[in-house]
Amino acid sequence: MNVKRCAWANSANPLYLDYHDNEWGRPCHDENRLFEMLNLEGAQAGLSWETVLNKRASYRVAFDDWDAKKIAQYDAEKVAELLANPGIVRNRLKVAATISNAKAYLQLCEEVGSLDKYLWAYVDGKPILNHGERIVTTALSDRISKDLRQRGFKFVGSTIIYAYMQAIGMVQDHAADCDWRQSSV
Repeated sequence: MNVKRCAWANSANPLYLDYHDNEWGRPCHDENRLFEMLNLEGAQAGLSWETVLNKRASYRVAFDDWDAKKIAQYDAEKVAELLANPGIVRNRLKVAATISNAKAYLQLCEEVGSLDKYLWAYVDGKPILNHGERIVTTALSDRISKDLRQRGFKFVGSTIIYAYMQAIGMVQDHAADCDWRQSSV
């Protein structure tokens, strides 16, 4: 079978292909995965997504399966443990950002109910269907980024937020000739 994927999904890595085929661009409303992906997109800054994807299972273990209540309580000893963990990106700023994001996430949930409710309100609950062109930021990713930063989130610049919006299916950017374009909306 001749499968057509987005040009970026050109790896022989089965994790990467599975991510493209079964996750990327598909609307996600799972609160735990939304929090996970927000932090993984931030961890990816300056690296390839494949690098972070290869470490995702280790991230889940290292960050208590993305339990924000636990992460918000991490102390210096836990930070030192994380910075020594070769299974994650060992960047002090990114680890600190995850802890900060857990605290900001919990506050956001207190205010609006959930990250899911907060995010999907920006698109009236429906994915934005683009035409597969290469987009890095939009006025919407700028707006969400600015609001998240004001709420105390870190590593949430507009480019990271646009990639996040693609990852969780708020934006559907599969290429026009990609076999997954129609199946993900």
